[in-house]
Amino acid sequence: MVWESEGTDEMSRAKKSDVNFLMQGSLLAVASIISRVIGLVYRLPLTAIIGKEGNNYYGTAFEIYNLILLISSYSIPLAVSKLVATRMAEGQVRNAWRFLKGALLFATVSGGSFALVVWFGADFFTARLLATPLASIALKVLAPVIFLVAIAGVLRGFFQGLNSMMPTALSQIAEQIVNAVVSVVAAYFLYSFGAKAGAVLGDKAEYAAAWGAAGGTLGTAMGALTSLAFLIFVISIYSKRFRRMMRKDKTGGHEKYGDILWLLLSTIVPVLLSTTLYNISSIIDQAIFKNYALFQGIKQHTIDVWWGVYAGQYRVIINVPISIASSIAASSVPALITSYKGGNMADVRAKIHSATRFIMVIAFPCTIGIFALAGPVQRLLFSDTDPTSAYMLMVGAVSVLFYSLSTLSNGLLQGIDKLRIPVKNAAISLVLQAVFLVGAMQLFNLGIYAVILANAFYAFLMCLLNGRAVIKYSGTHQDVRSTYITPLAGSVIMGIAVYLVYILAEGLTGSNALGTILAFFAGVFVYFVVMLLLKGITEEELRRIPHGNRLIAIAERMHLL
Repeated sequence: MVWESEGTDEMSRAKKSDVNFLMQGSLLAVASIISRVIGLVYRLPLTAIIGKEGNNYYGTAFEIYNLILLISSYSIPLAVSKLVATRMAEGQVRNAWRFLKGALLFATVSGGSFALVVWFGADFFTARLLATPLASIALKVLAPVIFLVAIAGVLRGFFQGLNSMMPTALSQIAEQIVNAVVSVVAAYFLYSFGAKAGAVLGDKAEYAAAWGAAGGTLGTAMGALTSLAFLIFVISIYSKRFRRMMRKDKTGGHEKYGDILWLLLSTIVPVLLSTTLYNISSIIDQAIFKNYALFQGIKQHTIDVWWGVYAGQYRVIINVPISIASSIAASSVPALITSYKGGNMADVRAKIHSATRFIMVIAFPCTIGIFALAGPVQRLLFSDTDPTSAYMLMVGAVSVLFYSLSTLSNGLLQGIDKLRIPVKNAAISLVLQAVFLVGAMQLFNLGIYAVILANAFYAFLMCLLNGRAVIKYSGTHQDVRSTYITPLAGSVIMGIAVYLVYILAEGLTGSNALGTILAFFAGVFVYFVVMLLLKGITEEELRRIPHGNRLIAIAERMHLL
């Protein structure tokens, strides 16, 4: 996505109004990173227990689960956030509370219904659609999670609509901690159970891997239950304060629950279509790849191993930096809708500019860093020395950049009430991606790399199409130099330093772990210094992020500010 450059007048309007917006987004991003890091850490023993075949079952179950979750409840937090923020901006505190109750009713029906669909349709989804029948064991464990996540999503959306990301952030961390512990313990015991059952049924290894994967998904279920319990606790405490605010509401009038449900549906449907199309690409990738690879004569075991690495290692790693964009997008919707409804387009443009710059300053070094340390990271996290696994990360590193930008732009368009545009753009990109994947497999015989390139191609198309729409409807013209060129230059310098430090440290110590960790911290330091020297980060921007004052103090001691 290339947004045209303009003068510095618009850029200089980074007002105080977007400080809280970025601070809340940064808070959510930090929580998301912590959650993802916990996810990476527990995947080490989980992968060691269930193996690549187990990761194949685990990843397949999650592909179906994620798709159903998208359809049933993924868009609920954003819709609730948007509608609550609108009511609060207009002083309608009572109606904001009524939206919470109406949304809980909607989530109960929607989440409960789709949980039953997953439970009873697990065998069909895994065997008929994705040619991985034993994944149904893990998928059935995930069925009740859909209901739990739907209810939790309403509560998270309510707090986000109040411009408070703390409950969401803390619930995410608590969820992931419980998930990590239960996943590993349950996988260990259920793997043994599966091995015993498989010995009787004639396929010890596959049944052990399948039941081990089910143990991993049991951790997801217990984590979701913990998150929901925490959010219920928080809302029970906060409700007393909110009721006092309702007594002061003098706007008058109550929106009927029928109208509330209609507004929820009219908001959820376009967001639902957009997010479903945006994320369904992985399901389509898997269906095309696995079936077409079998048609090409590739062995089932090889396909399962490739997809196990793709779903259980590659995507786990690249989703860590992408989660930052998701957090900023989530915080941008209530902030933008308040400014947009108030007719303050200058504030809208300032927030879009700040959010986009923030994401690019993060996404560029993550892209280059993953490329430079692809092999060492795979060995450190998954004890995987297979060159194919490293090449997958190198080829797909650019996806971090494209997905970060396209994820953010989805949120920006939703924040300025252009809900249908991401739907159209996602549909166009999805069709072209499928054509790209088939062509890459048929014409160039790229194997699993075809999936990775098709995935990046999809995100790239979304960047272009969404970027044009953001320019058209907000009037925002991103400064190319400060947003793209400077972070790219700083990241390239950082990437060179990271690679050299790793080679030196690993050569001297013979330790891949030590070399990778030292290279990571060297990269953070070099990028920080280079960006300050290139004026790619300002003191004002540092103040907008958590603990920014500490970074300013460090920079001043180094005479960089």
